[in-house]
Amino acid sequence: MLVVVHTDNRVLLLERVHPEGFWQSVTGSLEPAETPLQAASRELTEETGIAGVRIQDLALVQTFPIAPAWRERYHPDVVENAEHAFAVRLEDVCTPQLNPAEHRRFRWAAVDE
Repeated sequence: MLVVVHTDNRVLLLERVHPEGFWQSVTGSLEPAETPLQAASRELTEETGIAGVRIQDLALVQTFPIAPAWRERYHPDVVENAEHAFAVRLEDVCTPQLNPAEHRRFRWAAVDE
């Protein structure tokens, strides 16, 4: 699951604790009996503290192989990940409250970057 948080001209990026130097949007996995939209809302709040916002389902699902850096997070038989994409548009940038176990810092990148 992927949630791209953006304004009209900025995109929120989070640097993972592991591997260092890996920047991404909000991501996460489904919990048992959870829908992709519910997971998007939960992960958004857990990773940024952003809650109570409209989450747009982009109706996009991409399947890709799980990178070696992430293999330990999955059952040994799982080799692919199906990622559901969502977006959150904010009026202005904010200071997210990061989960220090997952992310070390954030930045609002210009859309053209």
